[in-house]
Amino acid sequence: MFTPVIGVLGYVLSPEADRVLMVLRSRDGDSHQGKYNGLGGKLEAGEDVVGCLHRELAEEAGITVVTQRLRGTVSWPGFDGENWLGFVFVVDSFEGTVPERNEDGPLSWVRLDDLARLPMWEGDRHFLPLVFDADPRPFHGVMPYAEGRPVSWSYHR
Repeated sequence: MFTPVIGVLGYVLSPEADRVLMVLRSRDGDSHQGKYNGLGGKLEAGEDVVGCLHRELAEEAGITVVTQRLRGTVSWPGFDGENWLGFVFVVDSFEGTVPERNEDGPLSWVRLDDLARLPMWEGDRHFLPLVFDADPRPFHGVMPYAEGRPVSWSYHR
């Protein structure tokens, strides 16, 4: 039986919608160290995925989400020694001021055109174009991992 860890991953757009908030994971011992990532985390008991997104972004970026869009889901069997199911959101508007860093590392507003040049998980390069494309339909994909790398990627809309 597949019993995944459920999480959310949020990509916060700047008010001009030309940049996205990313964290450069830099904590010692963090398996994500040296990689840029969106913000998010694990679903807690009694929490729905939108509530989880709002909580995580309040904790990690000090912001209150005003509007979000579900862009898709990704199943990551074998990612970092666990099986994950992630709900991927774009946050179109928020209130608050983003700090320079959080406990995971520095926060940066990255131009959407520059995302592909950042150090990140290899698998992120497969689904990130779908997060920011003009197709309004959500995507639903699976990306099995083995030895820290994706072994395949498939999705449906």
